Amino acid sequence: MCSFHPITTDDLFARSHRVCFISQKISLCVLIHCLMPASVAQEMGPFCQIPTPEVNGVTREGDVLLGGIFPLHDDAEFRAATFDVKPAPVTCQRFRLQNYKSLQAMVFAIEEINKNPHFLPNTTLGFRIYDSCRVMQRSLEGTLWILAGRAQPIPNFSCQFMLPLMGIIGDAGSSCSIVMARVLGLYRFPQISFVSTSPLLSDRKQFPSFFRTIPNDDYQSRGLAKLLIHFGWTWIGLLVEDNDYGQQGAHILKEELDKAGVCIAFSENIILSQANRNAFHIIQVMKSSTANVIVIFSSDAGLGPLVDEMMRQKVTGKVWIATEGWSISAPLAMGIYSDVLVGTIGLASRNGEMPGFEEHLNSVHQSRSTENGFLPIFWEEAFGCQWIDQKHISAVDNAAIWCTGDERLESVQNDYNDVANLRVAYNVYNAVYATAWALHDLNSERAVQLQILNGTWKDIAGFKPWQLIHYIKKVRFENKGGEEVFFNLNGEVPAQYDIINWQSGPAGSISQVTVGRYDHSAPRGRNLIINISAVIWPSQDSQIPDSVCTQSCMPGFRKAVIEDEPICCFLCIPCPLGEISNQTDSVTCLKCPWDQWPDESQEKCINKVEEYLAYKEPLGATLTGICLVMSLLPLAILGLFILHKNTPIVKANNRSLSYLLLLTLTSCFLCSLIFIGYPTPEKCLLRQAAFGITFALCVSCILAKTIMVVIAFNATKPNSNLRRWVGPKFSYILTSVCTLNQSLLCMLWLIISPPFSVYNIFAQPGKIIVECNEGSPFAFWLMLVYLGLLAATSFIVAFLARKLPDSFNEAKFITFSMLAFLSVWLSFIPAYLSTKGKFMVAMEVFAILASSLALVSCIFLPKCYLILMKPELNSKDHLMGRQKGHVN
Repeated sequence: MCSFHPITTDDLFARSHRVCFISQKISLCVLIHCLMPASVAQEMGPFCQIPTPEVNGVTREGDVLLGGIFPLHDDAEFRAATFDVKPAPVTCQRFRLQNYKSLQAMVFAIEEINKNPHFLPNTTLGFRIYDSCRVMQRSLEGTLWILAGRAQPIPNFSCQFMLPLMGIIGDAGSSCSIVMARVLGLYRFPQISFVSTSPLLSDRKQFPSFFRTIPNDDYQSRGLAKLLIHFGWTWIGLLVEDNDYGQQGAHILKEELDKAGVCIAFSENIILSQANRNAFHIIQVMKSSTANVIVIFSSDAGLGPLVDEMMRQKVTGKVWIATEGWSISAPLAMGIYSDVLVGTIGLASRNGEMPGFEEHLNSVHQSRSTENGFLPIFWEEAFGCQWIDQKHISAVDNAAIWCTGDERLESVQNDYNDVANLRVAYNVYNAVYATAWALHDLNSERAVQLQILNGTWKDIAGFKPWQLIHYIKKVRFENKGGEEVFFNLNGEVPAQYDIINWQSGPAGSISQVTVGRYDHSAPRGRNLIINISAVIWPSQDSQIPDSVCTQSCMPGFRKAVIEDEPICCFLCIPCPLGEISNQTDSVTCLKCPWDQWPDESQEKCINKVEEYLAYKEPLGATLTGICLVMSLLPLAILGLFILHKNTPIVKANNRSLSYLLLLTLTSCFLCSLIFIGYPTPEKCLLRQAAFGITFALCVSCILAKTIMVVIAFNATKPNSNLRRWVGPKFSYILTSVCTLNQSLLCMLWLIISPPFSVYNIFAQPGKIIVECNEGSPFAFWLMLVYLGLLAATSFIVAFLARKLPDSFNEAKFITFSMLAFLSVWLSFIPAYLSTKGKFMVAMEVFAILASSLALVSCIFLPKCYLILMKPELNSKDHLMGRQKGHVN
């Protein structure tokens, strides 16, 4: 009745079944083509199986079966195995209403398909559903149970006579799905997960028959990275489950954050094998860190004990970044956790619409459901009651609330019938339809082929599970919510997420509000859209919290790396002189153009101020006024002298030379005006030459007057040869020669290396000093030296002649004037060399005015005093010392 064949690779895809015979000496694996009746196969069962615990699930018969693995319970209890007794099975602890809603989404989709006469016509879909408790062992047990079709799963054996298996929907956790995918991939049974997000499952070589209706964590990690960058958080903590979901997701997130310059302040594992999930150590690390934003890669079941410990230690004020594993968790959204979890923001799979699903959820009842294996547990959890016959509780226990079966689901509002949040259920719904559409396309194509061959085909069971994979890859349909569903080359749907914010709800509860979305396929710059004004943070306001190791460097500063510290921890250093930074957290400073300079905050370059000794500014205006007023003084004296030109005091010592000296002094005062105002090329060319020649003429006149005093005194001696030099002619010749030398020097200077106007950008930071470059500094200083030699000669001669016996010896006054003149210009030299810009020019103007005033004051004011105040002394007798009472 059964034929036996050795195992070959081709047999893996044949419609046959592998049986393992185990004895004390040999183990033989063969393929059994089940041609016997079911009763005979059942009799063979005990001899064809590895001892396994009996598996209980939910079954509904149909022409084709679809398997489902759902974690209806959480917090599985693993009892210690001593191996001296039979190991106890895994015990499931807490029933999850939200996950039971996902199971009902599969049932709802199958019922919709069965009611549609145009979709899979003449075909009824059935199912086998199992509770994995989010435990890998139970996921594998459920997979083998679905494949074997027996209460006790038999590896490589199937007793589902003439009922082909389309595939399996599930499981929720990535680790559980990986275990299932390794078994199902061997025989190419389609598997579509609705929550598993591990990137490892995208490897088509390892998992050729795996698909999922949720994006993988590669996209989620990129979305989380963009979210962190969007809010400017660069210093974050990281908590990850010690499983595939947590470790791989965190690894990708770290890579993305590293590219964006975001630093990990700490990274700790949530140890699932420990009852407290390593919570105490994690919280101590969190408290010691300055990171205010913490990303948690975890499921809500793995996070529960950690949140309880946070409540106990009152850890508040942190911004939690949620992955899709817990961003829409109902158990964590209870009001008791609001102090800790309000302000959480994270990603969740896209929500969708399932018309008619709410009515289906509320219609679930034992009297109307043939698959009631999980209904008693669900009923107790939904209504908070107990079944007497199931709990074996004495009827006298009045404290218990007993289930009657008359309760109505519409009367309660809980996670089960909350249709505002259908994210996971929506993924299950799409997974069922994707499998059904693949079978529909397969049947349609086969029907067309048979019609071409004039044949008929009515056997829906005549397909191989591996054939469906080809059609699942190509499936593309629009669900009843109007969304298009299809898979990419890696067996995944397009990466789209909602951004969820946990906010305070009514009566102290937590509301999970959608505040934005992330679409990986959207154009760059538009893939993250978030309404920041709608986000509520832990502080219960709309101000975005900070989470940085070092506060951002403001414009005008640049970041400097601290040795042995992460790049997010840095120093803010002001930009060097002449450089700016116009962005926050700039790593370099930009040099301003030559004609610009940073503003006070060093954020932008502004035009440099052109500085020169202007007429309009106070200093320039003051000096100009002084020049004009003082230039009138020699002219006034000249007028006085002309008015009293025949008096002895005026005629003494060459009257015409005094006139020339007074006119020259006026020119000296006025030549300082060339130094004030914008230094045009013409001014630069003339001002030093004008100054040098004018003062040379002035000092030459004084020198001539001084020499004339000496000659005049010595010429009175008998037989003196100096008589022929007495007269104005010699004075004019001496004055002309001394002035001509200076003129020739200035002429050569202007011809060989003339002064020119220049912008000096180095003298004073932030200013352009518009000044005259003297062309040849040597010529400039040579001109001053020559002028100094003339003045020094005049001083020496006057000093030697100061005691000549004249009643009014002009040499005395010339001595004082030359002493003042030399003092001014000797003081000018260090002052000139130590100043810059307009003050250097002002210093030279001041020296010109001071020296000119000294000459006027010392030489002419005493004469004016005698003319105006002591006219009786302005006589020839007094001048010659013959006045009565005068002692020579």
